[in-house]
Amino acid sequence: MIIAGVDIGNNTTEVALAKLDGDEVRFLASGISSTTGIKGTPQNVEGVRHALEDAVRKANLILKDVELLRINEATPVISDIAMEAITETIITESTMIGHNPATPGGVGMGVGVTIPIFELEKCSPGEEVIVVIPKNVDYEDAAKMINRALSKGVEVRGAIVQKDDGVLIANRLERKIPIVDEVKQIEKVPLGMLACIEVAEPGYTIKTLSNPYGIASVFNLTSEETKNIVPVARALIGNRSAVVIKTPKGEVQERKIPAGTLIIKGENRTLTVDIEEGAEAIMSAVEGMWPLVDAEGTPGTNVGGLIARIKETMADVTGQESSNIRIQDILAVDTLVQQKVRGGIAEEFSSEDAVALAAMVKSSKLPMEKVAQKIEQEIGIPVEIAGIEANMAVLGALTTPGTELPVAILDLGGGSTDAALMTKNGEVRSVHLAGAGEMVNMLIGTELGIEDKYLVEDIKKYPVCKVESLFSIRLEDGTVRFFEEPLDPKTFARVCLLKEGELLPLPPQLSMEKVVAVRRNAKRKVFVTNALRALSKVAPAGNIRLIDFVVMVGGSALDFEVPEMISDTLAGYGVVAGRGNIRGTEGPRNAVATGLVLSRCKRK
Repeated sequence: MIIAGVDIGNNTTEVALAKLDGDEVRFLASGISSTTGIKGTPQNVEGVRHALEDAVRKANLILKDVELLRINEATPVISDIAMEAITETIITESTMIGHNPATPGGVGMGVGVTIPIFELEKCSPGEEVIVVIPKNVDYEDAAKMINRALSKGVEVRGAIVQKDDGVLIANRLERKIPIVDEVKQIEKVPLGMLACIEVAEPGYTIKTLSNPYGIASVFNLTSEETKNIVPVARALIGNRSAVVIKTPKGEVQERKIPAGTLIIKGENRTLTVDIEEGAEAIMSAVEGMWPLVDAEGTPGTNVGGLIARIKETMADVTGQESSNIRIQDILAVDTLVQQKVRGGIAEEFSSEDAVALAAMVKSSKLPMEKVAQKIEQEIGIPVEIAGIEANMAVLGALTTPGTELPVAILDLGGGSTDAALMTKNGEVRSVHLAGAGEMVNMLIGTELGIEDKYLVEDIKKYPVCKVESLFSIRLEDGTVRFFEEPLDPKTFARVCLLKEGELLPLPPQLSMEKVVAVRRNAKRKVFVTNALRALSKVAPAGNIRLIDFVVMVGGSALDFEVPEMISDTLAGYGVVAGRGNIRGTEGPRNAVATGLVLSRCKRK
């Protein structure tokens, strides 16, 4: 008898194809495909078909040769993300240009009154000015006008330029002045106002304008005005260049955004927590109420929209009432989001505090029965709904050479992190938690300010390097690699991903150190946090130290650094942890699908 174990996951559908002969089982091949639709819904059928076809092709069989499919009892689960900015910088009357162009001109700091460059000829000797240069002024003409004014004794202290001409103008000046360029909405720069412009040396960041007391010194601010300028200083931290302009009506505010309230329901009580209190407070409430019965969010807020959206999505795909859908877990993580500064004139962004939320819902078993019926109808193979997903993963993990009972598994997926512990007598305890690879992607994208989801996925999956010459790169661990052939000139001096033997350049504003730090922090916040949460819930008496061995399985266990992070953390608890190698051939993939086949043998 030829059967197939089919594991429908959040991102991938995996198949283990095997031949049963009495009590003997011989695995023939494995198959994999992207999951179509939301896990546990009838839309999964096409993904199941593709994975099956992949497996039977490798085994030199056809679909009609397969006599039985076994799918797990996993009910539909949706993970979703809500970003809640906790602070927001708002500027009125164009008080600040918190700008950081790739190549500002000149260096140093200058203070003067803003004037159009055309009015330089009217200035008197000794007059201190900052010139504003629109895009219709050529860089050579701009340099000549500034040099002419300097020779007359006019103190040109700096320049604000609309085009990308900062370096071109600076190279033609008789005296170095700081220049900020690429200010797109230059018409919004207030004229006749006192301004300070600062450009740091290459490799350094500004010091005065990122310090509230520095700004106070420049503009002679009172203590109350200094307090109000703090959001400006915060928004400028880490910039190489910036302009601050003092206007009579100008105002800078750091506004607290109503982040919404999360209502967490346990079996015996209900707890309310403000999103503004941050991830630690939210997770403390979640763990204190465990196991969750449900959760709700304040209507009209981002978190309220998150909860309502995932319940409505589940209701749509399962045909149930949204009132019957329940939240079973929440993961909250503190992060930073690159948020546009309201009122800025050079598309300024500042890193604002935020909370990322992943929420998971679970419905009844009925939808999985619909999936089984749909597979039978469209593929024409009988389907059995087998055991719980985590139980199957343990059976599959036990095919890893060197494992024995008792053993715990961590199933690291795209939407969820699961754990299960099988004791010596075969009893299994399991848990299913929100937050995995997709949440890591969201954190990386928001902190680096990247919207391209494919690029974010690559940043998560591959190490980075810096191209230092046409024949050498410096890897993120500090080692240098040399090449016999010259590298693509487009990669020169750029931070690149080492993607499958190729160099993929990243946006020029990203440094190697920042990419590495953001990537690793995101993985620790999600995978390491959830690994400890999950194992503590299945461990005897909730004590992770009572677990001896942990086998990591699932797609995210293939990551080049997540398993090591988890292993290092668990080593502090005296736990031996490592990637699984299912059936000694599959690596960490195919654990659930393999377990589905093996559980059929045990049942017989």
